[in-house]
Amino acid sequence: MQIKIGVIGTEAVVGRVLRVLKSFPTFLPVPRIADRESDVLRAAEELGAEAEVLLLSGPHSHRAVKHGATLTVPVHYVPLTGAGLYKALFSVFRSGRLNAGISVDSLTKAMVARTLTDLGLEHTRVVVYDGPAYAAADKLVTFHRQLAESGHCSIALTGVEQAAEQLERLAIPNEWIVPSDQDIIVTLERALLSTESRRGKESQIVVGMINVDDFGKLAMRRTNEHEVQKLKLDIHRMVLDYVESLDGYLTSLGGDEYLFFTTRGIFERETGGYKTIPLAKDANKSYGLSLSVGIGFGTSANDAGTNARSALRKAKEAGGNACYIVREDATLIGPLEMADPVQAILSPTDAALIKKAEDAGMTSAYLSKLLHHMARFHKYEYKVHELAAMLNITVRSAHRLLLMWIDGGLVDIAGYEKVPKGRPRQIYRFTFLMDKSL
Repeated sequence: MQIKIGVIGTEAVVGRVLRVLKSFPTFLPVPRIADRESDVLRAAEELGAEAEVLLLSGPHSHRAVKHGATLTVPVHYVPLTGAGLYKALFSVFRSGRLNAGISVDSLTKAMVARTLTDLGLEHTRVVVYDGPAYAAADKLVTFHRQLAESGHCSIALTGVEQAAEQLERLAIPNEWIVPSDQDIIVTLERALLSTESRRGKESQIVVGMINVDDFGKLAMRRTNEHEVQKLKLDIHRMVLDYVESLDGYLTSLGGDEYLFFTTRGIFERETGGYKTIPLAKDANKSYGLSLSVGIGFGTSANDAGTNARSALRKAKEAGGNACYIVREDATLIGPLEMADPVQAILSPTDAALIKKAEDAGMTSAYLSKLLHHMARFHKYEYKVHELAAMLNITVRSAHRLLLMWIDGGLVDIAGYEKVPKGRPRQIYRFTFLMDKSL
């Protein structure tokens, strides 16, 4: 089951956290918008009885909750670091206002100085607020306003959203220092490790199945049986090294399939939170082969093994070179990033996308193959024979499907390719994938 995390803060910060939380499938966010301290306390009391962990938008809210609420769950907040300052300074630098001096709050002098030095801006005139660590927004506004009116600083950098709003109303140039995505990710990782459910799942058994795609074709390219056996040994050694990095146990199920066991905590860390499978990249670069990987979670070894086989079947249906995870509640994660960086990919479990495809007569298997091919090659346009080869169907079947998908609004005719003889070939564009890609 997913772990409930209460996310409390202003609309802007909660929105950023929710966006980053999409890469943490273990978490089920329960957001609450709270601008005032009293709202934060009330939300924390309510969510403390429902969620396993709370995440607050900043140190001021965290301090208020620690002193004003009685909670039995861990409470974390998103800190400001130099990463957030980098973005704010870049914005100021681009606007040409950096030379006149800046005033900064919410960060230490050492942090500001280090960031300016890293950017080669160590000669910038800067005044850092040295008052109480949890100063109210009004005090921060007074600090920045005095420096602006005296001409010492031309722009204010504040880490408090309410202070930024007040400065805006006073027509004082300012930049709000917002937490970076990396700051939020680190905090979420700490929050995850602090939950009771997560500590229990650290040692949960994970079963993985690895299948070498089209091993028969790879073997046929070898000149003799000796070369085939060497290839098997090389693949086995490569997979063994990977499973060793997981502190796992590996056994071979045959020439082209492997079974391994590890624990959930180690697997999560090694995959960057269920994001990448580095083994696939090694296999592609070293031997020019691709892998299908299925990972299963379960409350028992039997359940985990059954889920791993189901996940492997899903990877094969997607055309290979894919990895899927089936969790203990039968929900699906994937595809994970494989041999090629996924710059623009859409989750095949997107309900709206699946519905649109199914309404137009496209099966989930064809959709998975299209998404995976799109992620690997950034390709949205196909000639009919290319599509037939990719979907492993006849050209005649591809023609029939394309006509149906055109009628369903999934595909447009992008243009024509001239050929030496015969009619020009039509080029088909999958516009519904272009519209949805990131």
